Amino acid sequence: MFQKTVETLAKTATKDLKHFKGIHAHIIKSHHNTFIYNNMIRGYVKTNSPMPAILCYLDMLNYGLIANNYTFPPLIKACTLIVHSMKCTGCLVHAHVVKFGFYDDPFVASTLIEFYSSVLDMATARRLFDGVAKRDVVLWTSMVDGYGKVGDVESARALFDEMPDRNVVSWSAMMAGYSRVSDFREVLCLFRQMQEACVKPNESVLVSAATACSHLGALAQGQWVHSYAKLQYSLESNAILATAIVDMHAKCGCIEAALSVFEGIARKDGGAWNAIISGVAMNSGARKSIELFNRMVAIGAQPNETTFVTILTACTHSGLVEKGLSLFKQMETVYNVKPRSEHFACIVDLLARSGMLEDAEKFIEEHMGEFDSRDANVWGALLGACRVHGKVEVGNRIWKKLASAGFVDCGIYMTLYNMYKEAGWEIEAKSVRRMLIEMGLKKKPGCSLIEVNGVVDEFIAGDLSHPKAGEISETLISLFNTMNFLILI
Repeated sequence: MFQKTVETLAKTATKDLKHFKGIHAHIIKSHHNTFIYNNMIRGYVKTNSPMPAILCYLDMLNYGLIANNYTFPPLIKACTLIVHSMKCTGCLVHAHVVKFGFYDDPFVASTLIEFYSSVLDMATARRLFDGVAKRDVVLWTSMVDGYGKVGDVESARALFDEMPDRNVVSWSAMMAGYSRVSDFREVLCLFRQMQEACVKPNESVLVSAATACSHLGALAQGQWVHSYAKLQYSLESNAILATAIVDMHAKCGCIEAALSVFEGIARKDGGAWNAIISGVAMNSGARKSIELFNRMVAIGAQPNETTFVTILTACTHSGLVEKGLSLFKQMETVYNVKPRSEHFACIVDLLARSGMLEDAEKFIEEHMGEFDSRDANVWGALLGACRVHGKVEVGNRIWKKLASAGFVDCGIYMTLYNMYKEAGWEIEAKSVRRMLIEMGLKKKPGCSLIEVNGVVDEFIAGDLSHPKAGEISETLISLFNTMNFLILI
């Protein structure tokens, strides 16, 4: 009866941690067996209490009890939770796994792989994987997920393609890996392959697909994801999935649809508020985004760093200088959010775009101790404004400061070159161009995306690899000629 009580509490430990600890104290006095200790360890991990879980294991060993294959998966998860402060603990548990002979158990191995991927040690994870004779789908998926988490999508995909069996979690792990490296076209490609394989997508897959549609502007596919999610899952109760749908609609320019989904979310977390505030601001609705921000704080939701980047950017693009400065001052004093370099860059951009270059420069000098003085966003915002407002002398003075500090950033050099070129400062422009060549700095080429019949095509500046590049070029020339003819008449 007592063992059954412990097992039940372990499954619902998050609801009654105090009671659970009381049961643990009772175990020490009167009950000692591996089954109960295993449940105690699992219960502590479920309450996000890794240290008590590890101490519970040590207590178990002190009583001479032998660990089994059910002991190690939750214990290793506890080590993963504290890995950034006590990596050696996980390695010691791994040694115990080997000592007790469970190194080739698929469940134990999969949690060890998760542990080593969290410390970016995929070489050890791979040796573990290769050492297991009977690999189940969980083990394969753990390895794919591990490679994805460290950004090695090539190795992840190679394993994914080799998998004898895949479940929805396997597809989700691979799609998440591509999403982490911003290969959103491949995310949607996998999503289509998954549908062709008749695998029902789970919520995680739909979040990855919606996020990919957001970045690619693939509205048709995004609407399909929305419809499917609405039919199969409750968007009102799933804030993460609903937020991804809100973000997708907003980035595709469908702000009304985004607002509709947002208003339907029962419990709006910070991510949902950030998505709608950002989406409204992106669609030239600065005042509306400020209204949403006020609603957010009025109901007690806590804005974070991302919220303020979004709202300050909205103020910048709408020229709301006083409001932006007021919000910046309230960040730390009212909302307890410490400004970071991104927020300083927003204020510099806000002042500079409004032609207040001297104020922007003064702002940087006053806050120089608050952030890295070489931050490209801050200096890029100021130099960009100097170019727009034709303040070449101010831009030249700022550049001299950066040059003396050994500043190297391709974007800054390009802004400087264009500023000099447009102002007729040919000698200075040639000097900057020469420095770009000598340092081997190259501007990242621009790209555009277009969705046709549910397929997204990407076009990169100067790239003629598209199979219909010739026809596209001829069509563009024809359009330009037509426009010029219409202008003339």
